[in-house]
Amino acid sequence: MGLVDDQRVVESLPPGRQGALEVEMIGQDRWEEIRKLAGERVPIAEIARRLDVDRKTVRRCLRQDRWQPYRRPERADTLLAKHADFLGRRAPQVRYSARILYQELCQHHGYSGSYETVKLFLRPLRAEEAVADITQRRFETPPGGQSQIDWGQACVYLRSRPVELHIFVLTLGFSRRGFYRVCPDERLAQFLDAHESAFEYFGGHTREHLYDRPRTVCSGSVGGKVIWNATFKAFADYWGFEPRVCRPYRAQTKGKVESGVKYFRRNFLPGRTFIDYEDFQAQLGQWMTTIADMRVHGTTHERPIDRFAGEREAMVPIAGRPSFQLDAPRSRIVAEDYLVALDTNRYSVPFQLIGRVVEIIRRDDEIRILHRGEVVATHRVLSGKHEVRIDPAHGPGATARNARQRRSTPWPVDLAASRVHPDVEVRDLAIYETVAATATEVQP
Repeated sequence: MGLVDDQRVVESLPPGRQGALEVEMIGQDRWEEIRKLAGERVPIAEIARRLDVDRKTVRRCLRQDRWQPYRRPERADTLLAKHADFLGRRAPQVRYSARILYQELCQHHGYSGSYETVKLFLRPLRAEEAVADITQRRFETPPGGQSQIDWGQACVYLRSRPVELHIFVLTLGFSRRGFYRVCPDERLAQFLDAHESAFEYFGGHTREHLYDRPRTVCSGSVGGKVIWNATFKAFADYWGFEPRVCRPYRAQTKGKVESGVKYFRRNFLPGRTFIDYEDFQAQLGQWMTTIADMRVHGTTHERPIDRFAGEREAMVPIAGRPSFQLDAPRSRIVAEDYLVALDTNRYSVPFQLIGRVVEIIRRDDEIRILHRGEVVATHRVLSGKHEVRIDPAHGPGATARNARQRRSTPWPVDLAASRVHPDVEVRDLAIYETVAATATEVQP
């Protein structure tokens, strides 16, 4: 909603209400943002410019000890005066429908007035709700100031099998540059892993992260104080960012990341086919760098990658800090090459599990991979990055081995190092050419 629309809303209110409109209708989110910026010693004029409010409003909010919601004065001059409390509570639930409210008043509250009276009573309530939405308008954050995080879902076919994937989306508030990662579910381990992947991708993180209210972040609030998920709060403290959550039923506050989710669905998914989980992520990564970063953003009218150049230096550097270790299982979907990824490295599992969901548990220098609660593979943790460890017993060729080979201990293969099996003799290829020539000479 732009300034012209704002003015129309103001003009729709009864005479005498316009002057006090902005003062009375400031929302709690905007009030808290004003107080926060003031605490950072941002000048009043600059706060008013950033949040698009009057300077007098800023001063009034700074004088208040706590936010006070607007209370509409009762209308004693209508038949609805005694029903004002019911209407104020019920109207938002039915989207200010005069027809529904009129029916309920007549059926359950003994109302004997007309439908037109109900319509007139609701008119200012609708206008005030519209103004309240203005206070939730997207506002700009400084470079490195805030990221917004959310989940999206995608129902796709991996080859011919339908799969629902979960897409972690983190959008930088200033540059609008986004990070997208596919996950098999939205549990805490995947949630924190995806954060760290985003930190590595951007080379740092913002000072503040804004979320909706998933259980992986918080379990609600008491007396206005958020009850944080203990593991998530420890994660935030470890990396040094301040978590914030939207007010209940006000998810539109994080409109930047929600726009990123919509953009992913409309621009990335249509017309694409995917082989497996790894192929999906590979295509997603290429789309992020070649399409999403390079488009001209509809709000900023600049390319996200160009604005990121002015945001990079303001972000909190990760400085090579190790991962926040978490003992909880991490879900993965087995790729076509029967490998699963963990911390940029990949490990093999039995090939029969291709396309299945497995869980990875790390304990010190060992990882265990489970399927339906049973351990299907164990590996030593690879110390580098982008390395692969394969157990030959996991491949299709393992079923064709003789009994002696099946009874022997599998020999793990590390593709990061060029090793040769100790039982195999290494011969010069010239020997095989000599044998072939001799066999040709003795033929009749």
